[in-house]
Amino acid sequence: MIETPAYSRCPLCQAAAAWFYNDVKRPYFQCNDCLMVHVPTQWHLDPAAERAEYDRHENHPNDAGYRQFLSRLATPLLERLRPGSNGLDFGCGPGPALAAMLREHGHEVSLHDLYYHPNPQALSQRWDFITATEVVEHLSQPLLVLDQLWTCLKPNGWLGIMTKRVKNQEAFKHWHYKSDPTHISYFSEQSFTWLAQRWDARLEILGNDVVLLQKTGAHLHKQ
Repeated sequence: MIETPAYSRCPLCQAAAAWFYNDVKRPYFQCNDCLMVHVPTQWHLDPAAERAEYDRHENHPNDAGYRQFLSRLATPLLERLRPGSNGLDFGCGPGPALAAMLREHGHEVSLHDLYYHPNPQALSQRWDFITATEVVEHLSQPLLVLDQLWTCLKPNGWLGIMTKRVKNQEAFKHWHYKSDPTHISYFSEQSFTWLAQRWDARLEILGNDVVLLQKTGAHLHKQ
């Protein structure tokens, strides 16, 4: 049995993170600064086990319910994109439904997914937009990955992220989101504010699980 440490380091802003909660499988720590909750690396799945969990997901591009779910990001993003934009669906999974939805509106979308659509050269290109739906909660090194994605955006480009946001300890205790063993980084609203400040980005917080960050001057809009 692995002993729970007294504290951990936030994988996003690198500040100290204090113990937050334990369930039967693993401990969780919350950053004192950006309020991200994370699982220390000792409790991360190995790549084979992680892939096995993803293989259990059934997300099909033509599934109406899945498309409705993704529309929470697709609709506001489409309202902000110029016609014929060129984007990247990062972490698209085996059934890249969001890419299909955006292509139907005249945009070009490339794919990159570590397991299902490996395309590392995409990270050396520049994009008008990048999407990451239900991706960032799986990242063991979120700062490294998100900084890389931000570098890949053209000026005035958009980074669209969909992930459930952590609220407080009481809500976390009963939160279904933590039951997925591949979920290891739980962003708060403050986590995205921290990123926006780091990047001098325009941040729009939409509903309970969507944020849009634009590569321009720093602004904050909440809807």
